[in-house]
Amino acid sequence: MLGAGLAVAGTAALSACSGSGSGSASGSGHGGHGASAAPPSAPAGFVAPDGPEVAAAEAARGPGPVREVRLTATATTLDLGGGRTVKSWAYGDRLPGKEVRVTAGDTLALTLANHLPEATSLHWHGLALRNDMDGVPGLTQRDIKPGAEFAYRFTVPHPGTYWFHPHSGTQQDRGLYAPLIVDDPKEPLSYDKEWVVVLDDWLDGVDGSTPDAVLAELRKGMGGGGMDHGGGHEGHGAVAGESGPSPEPGPSGSSGPSGSSGPSRMMMGARSDLLGDDAGDVAYPYYLVNGRTPEAPSEFRAKPGDRIRLRIVNAGGDTAFRVALGGHRLTVTHTDGFPVRHAETDALLIGMGERYDVLVTAGDGVFPLVAAAEGKKAAALAVLRTGAGAAPAASVRPGELTSGRVLTADRLKADPSVALAARTPDRTVRIRLTGGMARYDWAFDGKPYTADQRHAVKAGERVRLVFANGTTMWHPLHLHGHTFALANAAGGPRKDTAVILPNGTLTVDFDADNPGLWMIHCHNVYHAEAGMMTVLGYRR
Repeated sequence: MLGAGLAVAGTAALSACSGSGSGSASGSGHGGHGASAAPPSAPAGFVAPDGPEVAAAEAARGPGPVREVRLTATATTLDLGGGRTVKSWAYGDRLPGKEVRVTAGDTLALTLANHLPEATSLHWHGLALRNDMDGVPGLTQRDIKPGAEFAYRFTVPHPGTYWFHPHSGTQQDRGLYAPLIVDDPKEPLSYDKEWVVVLDDWLDGVDGSTPDAVLAELRKGMGGGGMDHGGGHEGHGAVAGESGPSPEPGPSGSSGPSGSSGPSRMMMGARSDLLGDDAGDVAYPYYLVNGRTPEAPSEFRAKPGDRIRLRIVNAGGDTAFRVALGGHRLTVTHTDGFPVRHAETDALLIGMGERYDVLVTAGDGVFPLVAAAEGKKAAALAVLRTGAGAAPAASVRPGELTSGRVLTADRLKADPSVALAARTPDRTVRIRLTGGMARYDWAFDGKPYTADQRHAVKAGERVRLVFANGTTMWHPLHLHGHTFALANAAGGPRKDTAVILPNGTLTVDFDADNPGLWMIHCHNVYHAEAGMMTVLGYRR
């Protein structure tokens, strides 16, 4: 299925060049080679992803210098360090994928070539972009079929730390993710170096495991009975383990009977003093920082006294991380791309999909950056080196991690420059989180996801979302296309992904200023695929 049109991509999976030009507000530039030029249609009365309202909102952002990037999603072998290699899917041949960097106001023109054995997509996590570029198959675009390309093109409005990944099945829990850094042309922070830190939990290709097999096991539930899957994705191609050839795919693109690959990965007893008695569903064999295991960690080099900005992204599928840098205090400056009033802490708790920027002043020596898999009795490791000395052992746990102060998002305040103005909500949308491990029937309001769901809002409204968690598990909730303010107190931080605790309530406010159809979902990959997704839709 890989036609001559893709051959020009060659082996250079990601190449970029900068230029100047105008962005398009018309939706032109949708890819050929099998990709449909039009997104799915919206139900009557709702704004369509490529409707005139979306085009007008994009035009208001204004065109900027064009940043052109070419990206290839492909099956490849990845080196996790220490002689550990796995067969997986990735953007090119590296993990994480190569960082994409733009400046706020630029037009990003990225063409994704799909060399995978199944359809894929690309979601720009955290960006308030035009709706038909949001990357949700069946809602805002059509699948990018194997052998096809899709040209994403949109204005990037806000500076900050973001990332991108598929919104197709469990693909994000393979190697398909990369950081997206949006520079601020009027950057107020002063620092000497920047360290992008991407955290992940890893199982794909280890002893034959695949995310699809894990989902199949989880869907059987603790009671052993299956359930109908409301996500609409099926037939994800599995890959082989660390040794031996890849199995031949079956007619649907899978490698055999669903769930037949690899050992059991179901986790029980993942208890956390921060997240409750069920901190995760999946026992991963590895936890990674920038694609490396603790036995062969990545190193970041600096000089003593350097002021370093860490941009930390949790790209995990089922794991929250508690992060600390041995011998250092962290000054939190941003969460989910937006600035906060600076807050000092010893450690951070980061849920899946969340991002934090922190400043540190580097000491003299060799220091462990440890990301403990919350409740899972394991950790990822990277190293900050400013002088001579042996690298820390893989088992190191600095005091800042084990006995220091741990900061969570509800303790932050928005920087005044981005604080949401006080306003009485025009509309309140209430959503219940339902389901559990027994049947693995995660959902909103007891209804597994279908693409025709709509929670209606209107442009110009201040909208309040009230999530009531009726489950015994925590969930990282993500809203596409917007940032919201945590409404726990006046001046709550601006975010797009926030943690809701077991049997807890999360209240957030946002301004309905980006028309279209937008996903709300749990950013636990397996909960979302089981059905914990729904849609917020703008009325015309």
